Amino acid sequence: MAFSNYTDLQASIAEWLNRSDLTTIIPDFIRLAEADMNDKIRHWRMENRATAVANSQFTAIPTDFLEPIRLHLETDQRAIELVSVNEIQRLRQSNADISGEPKNYAIVQGEIELFPKPDASYNLELYYYAKIPSLSVSQATNEILTNFPNVYLYGSLLHAAPFLGEDARTQTWASLYQSAIAVINNASDGAKTNSSGRRIKIRSY
Repeated sequence: MAFSNYTDLQASIAEWLNRSDLTTIIPDFIRLAEADMNDKIRHWRMENRATAVANSQFTAIPTDFLEPIRLHLETDQRAIELVSVNEIQRLRQSNADISGEPKNYAIVQGEIELFPKPDASYNLELYYYAKIPSLSVSQATNEILTNFPNVYLYGSLLHAAPFLGEDARTQTWASLYQSAIAVINNASDGAKTNSSGRRIKIRSY
C-alpha cells in the first residue's frame, strides 16, 4: 500500500472508493476509525510512561490515557495494585480512611485514586496504553500508520460504507479490518511472551 502519511492515506481512501468528491468527509472516516482503534488495539507501540508527584487522595492521569498497565513508586519500584472502584471504597471504609504509603489505586472519574491517602509526597510512575495520536495536517503520521497502514485503510473504508449507502461492502471492510486488528494485537502479545533466540541442547556422554 503506497501511503505513509495523512495526505497519502486520504488519497488512497478516495481511490479505493473510486470517488473524487469526498475530500471534506474523508477526514471524518479517519477520525471514526481512530476512535474505534483506540477501543480495540492494544499494541506495545501504544505504551507510554508518565511520572507524577502524589500528595493527595486523587492524582490526574495523562490526557492521552487509555488503560493502565502498571503503577509503582519510583523510590523502591514497589507496585501499587489496581483494584475496582468499589474495592477501594471498601478498603477506605474498613481502615478508617487512614493515611500512609499508597498500596492500591483505582481509576475514578478520570483520576487515579490512591489508598491509603498519601501521608507525604510520593513519586509515582505510570505505564499505560496511550491514545493513538490523531492524524492531521500537523500530525502527518504515527506509529500505527507507519507499521500497520492496512488497519487505517480498512477502518476508514468501513466507516465510509454507511455514509455512501454501500451496505454490501460493509461486511467486506469489517472482515478485513477485524483481521488487521487481530494481527496487530497478536503480534504485540507474541513480542512480549515469545522467548528470543534458539536453544541449543548439549548432549552429555
